[in-house]
Amino acid sequence: MTGDEGATDLEPELRSYGVSVESIDGGDPLELTYMTAFPGREVHRGEIGRALNALIDEAEAGEWDPVRVEGTVVRSPGDVLGTWHAEAEWFEALIGYEISETEFSSRVLETLSHEPGDGAETSSDAADADAGESEADR
Repeated sequence: MTGDEGATDLEPELRSYGVSVESIDGGDPLELTYMTAFPGREVHRGEIGRALNALIDEAEAGEWDPVRVEGTVVRSPGDVLGTWHAEAEWFEALIGYEISETEFSSRVLETLSHEPGDGAETSSDAADADAGESEADR
């Protein structure tokens, strides 16, 4: 599925995974904006994992054809905390058992950027702990 119909079908699935969808544009790329439940200085990696797991499940069920996903995380409407993306090829490789969930997660986390000027610091220990959490959510 593509376009608005695909986005309409994905929104309830994302919400069922606890993702507070603010907006979704189901084109190529799929543009997903969601409000974080953790409005600190850094994007919560577990939330990224939940969003991705919802999309992976939809793709595995044949309900969504993977495209590049561009995620925007907001603290409140218009207050961007950070962004991340996942390439269509990564979804396809994961579903085809060509890469592991850990490799998929690592690729996505490498794209994570925080809004400039928010004072965010990267902690590899926190990233490792949160990456494990997102896999456990699956």
